[in-house]
Amino acid sequence: MSERARVRRTIIVLPLVCGLLLTGSACGGGSKKEKAEATPTSSAEKQKFAKTRFVANAGLAAGAAYKWIVKPYRAGSFKKGADGRTGALVKAGLAGAFTYNRLKAATKNAQGDPTLAKALVPVTAGIDSLKSLGTKLRKGEANDNDVNSVDKVIGQVKDAGKSAGAPVTDKEPSASELKKG
Repeated sequence: MSERARVRRTIIVLPLVCGLLLTGSACGGGSKKEKAEATPTSSAEKQKFAKTRFVANAGLAAGAAYKWIVKPYRAGSFKKGADGRTGALVKAGLAGAFTYNRLKAATKNAQGDPTLAKALVPVTAGIDSLKSLGTKLRKGEANDNDVNSVDKVIGQVKDAGKSAGAPVTDKEPSASELKKG
C-alpha cells in the first residue's frame, strides 16, 4: 500500500475512532468540568441512577438465567445423552456465574435507593444461595431444585423492583458479556 493510501485511510479512520471515543481524552474529550457535570450530584439524581443500574443489572441476570439455564434445562438439554449437552452445560455454568455476579451488582445498586433497598432485603439470602450455581451447572450436577431456585430468585428480584417502582424486564446478554461476567 502506498504512503498516500495510508494517509488517506488515516484521515478517514481517525475521525471515526474519535467519534466512538467521545468520552476519551485521546481525541480531545471534554474538559474536566464537562465530565464532572455528568455525574449525579443530588440525592435524587443518585437514587435515579441507582434504580436505572439496578434495572439494567437485574435484567441482564434474568435474561441470562432464562436463556442459558432455565429454558435449556426444561428442554432436557442437560440430560445425559442429549445432543449438545456439553456445550449447554458450559454455557449454563457461565450463565450461572454471570447471573450471580449481576444480581450482586443489582443488590449493591439498590443501596442507593431506600425503597429499593428495603424491597430487596428478603431476597438477598436467595441471591447468596446461587453462589455455587455456576460450578454445579458446569459439572452437570444441577437438579430441579437448583434450576427452580434460580427461577424463584429472579422472580423475587423482579417483584421487589416492581414494588419499588423499578420494573425489571429480561435483557439477553451477548455471549461476550456472558464470558466477561
